[in-house]
Amino acid sequence: MTISATTERIGPKLLVRDREFRRLLYTRFAAQWGDGVYRAGLAGAVLFNPERAADPLAIAEGFAVLLLPYSVVGPFAGALLDRWDRRRVLVFANLLRVVAILASAAAVATGLGGPGLFSLALLAEGLSRFIGSGLSASLPHVVPASSVVSANAFATTLGSALAVVGGGCAILLRAVFGADNLGSAETTAFAALGALVSALIARRFTRGVLGPTVVDEPPNPFLAVARGLADGARHAWRAPSVTAGFIALFAHRAAYGISLLVTVLLMRNYFTDNGIFRAGLPGLGQMAALAGAGILVAGLLTARLIRGFGRLRAILGALLVAAIAQSALGLPMVLPLALLASFLITGAGQMLKLCVDSSIQLDVADEARGRVFALYDTLFNITQVAAVAIGAVFIPDNGYSPGLMIAATICYFLGGVGYLVARRRAVPDRPN
Repeated sequence: MTISATTERIGPKLLVRDREFRRLLYTRFAAQWGDGVYRAGLAGAVLFNPERAADPLAIAEGFAVLLLPYSVVGPFAGALLDRWDRRRVLVFANLLRVVAILASAAAVATGLGGPGLFSLALLAEGLSRFIGSGLSASLPHVVPASSVVSANAFATTLGSALAVVGGGCAILLRAVFGADNLGSAETTAFAALGALVSALIARRFTRGVLGPTVVDEPPNPFLAVARGLADGARHAWRAPSVTAGFIALFAHRAAYGISLLVTVLLMRNYFTDNGIFRAGLPGLGQMAALAGAGILVAGLLTARLIRGFGRLRAILGALLVAAIAQSALGLPMVLPLALLASFLITGAGQMLKLCVDSSIQLDVADEARGRVFALYDTLFNITQVAAVAIGAVFIPDNGYSPGLMIAATICYFLGGVGYLVARRRAVPDRPN
């Protein structure tokens, strides 16, 4: 009997013994390590490159380039993931991403900026989201329903940690290759290795094993793509746990977008080295490491907290922790406190994400799951881009903006209120 037929809840130690789950895990690890290298390499090329300069609006534009692909690709990804063999999607999307990463690296090497570089980044990041949605939609096919929450927490948390490791590798590679255009290009190009390995691992799945099992798409693929977002919204609306989770998570992404913009500018133009704590790109590396630790802790605790307290209390608790960290630790704008805030806020955000992911995986039918994940990604990233863009209008060049930090804290409280209101639509017998 395979684990997919098991009715008991299975922990991560037993799950990793299953070949299919382990293969999906390794596919994710390679892809997310490459994501970390690519994003850190590109950020170094644009934000901390002595041959380039970036003001708050340019930084906001860069964030839009890294995040909007998720929204552009989302409507297509959802419909296609619920139509095409997901194994094939993972293989070919990773191979296309190799090409996009190498093209981005070539653009950086030649000093290309603006729309040219951003278009290539749009393509690379859009493909990354396509891969991520495919991995999430495939997970319930390789684990029993009773273990989806713990398996998702395990895979997503370790994958996010590998992305942080990838970012750290990019910082080390940058120290070796240099901070100019050529060195930044060589660092960015290393990300192609992760995408290539991910494609090779995904290729070993048996055709059809990752779903979709049932296809409810129209014969015309263009019509399927056109209705993807609408279908995702309809299925999400039918699951109150999903719509309520969306509200909470989008509030976090708005607050996180503001914090991210403030942090980048503080690291560049306001903070100075303070003992073991570093400003500049090394400081962002330290912050990423602490954020990765927060992700790991969230991964270890989330499934237990959901089982012990229910999803409602877990989500409200995460919002409260993030709000306290944002105001008590982020608002003073002192380097050590900012680093500690990154640990707590990122950990709380990861807990929110895992709760919402599990809601989609458990409460949405398989034939619509890809479209709901696509809608999720679309709204998720539009929210963060909008927050960064609005913040860029008001923030000074050095990043010191107490007003924006207070606004980010308010976002968390509004998210908690919105979550509770949306939960009132829940079916009385539906478990938390």
